[in-house]
Amino acid sequence: MSLLEVKNLVVSYGAIKALKGISFSVEQGEIITLIGSNGAGKTTTLHSISNLVKKSEGSVVFNGKNITTLAPDKIVREGLIQVPEGRRVFANMSVKENLEMGAYLRNDKAQIKKDLDWCFELFPRLKERINQISATLSGGEQQMLAMARAIMSSPELLLLDEPSMGLAPILVDEIFNIVKKISSSGKTILLVEQNAFKALSIADRAYILETGTITKEGKASELINDDAVKAAYLGG
Repeated sequence: MSLLEVKNLVVSYGAIKALKGISFSVEQGEIITLIGSNGAGKTTTLHSISNLVKKSEGSVVFNGKNITTLAPDKIVREGLIQVPEGRRVFANMSVKENLEMGAYLRNDKAQIKKDLDWCFELFPRLKERINQISATLSGGEQQMLAMARAIMSSPELLLLDEPSMGLAPILVDEIFNIVKKISSSGKTILLVEQNAFKALSIADRAYILETGTITKEGKASELINDDAVKAAYLGG
């Protein structure tokens, strides 16, 4: 049984069908990436899994449980955590307070401490800025904080929405290396990303999304060498 099963998902914004009946699965321990151009429906897919947008058709099953109509906060309790596009850290709180907010549903104090130490290992800069107000961090540091805050929730499945957006190239490399480290710790990741080359280079499998439809799927290592994918998304 897959960790996440999405079936025939349809989402409409008024008369516009943003998702036209897409289906895909995520297995335990995988990095799956959804790639596609702007407006293809990538973020809508994540929002509909988290139930932040209303689905008109389709179902989402996570860990064997139907979460199609479950409230977003209940979905978080199930262990499915989304890192939103544009970071959205709690701007007026310190780094430390943001990380504590990530763990607000937990009471396993010893493991929370271990996870906090691990976050500081993954993101040493956050440790240096532990008491700094989050609004004063750079864009890259805010992205790191958003990811670390999600880790503090102890997710089974991490939904990452455009983690490299707006970052300097050197930071993009760093973020993708960290995604790989998070994956190798046993976390399952569903990654939405415009940087198709980077996403395909770390993912196990990929789905190509075009105007609300999955047009191609397969092993990331094969799609990265696919001529049509190269022409459309890899600048060649």
